[in-house]
Amino acid sequence: MKLGNRFRLFARDERGVTALEYGILAAIVAVIIGGTVYTNLGTTFSSVFSKIQSAVTAAGA
Repeated sequence: MKLGNRFRLFARDERGVTALEYGILAAIVAVIIGGTVYTNLGTTFSSVFSKIQSAVTAAGA
């Protein structure tokens, strides 16, 4: 088989395209979820540590 024919067949082959698209979508969703969780956990930890600091300061330690 000639190289030109092989290239043409390769260019027309769309078997892996759908899997690639789903992979990209899954990565985007993972980044969005990760960012949301990171932001919420950061706010929660900040609040908890502020309460601990206030309690320690109020106790006179």
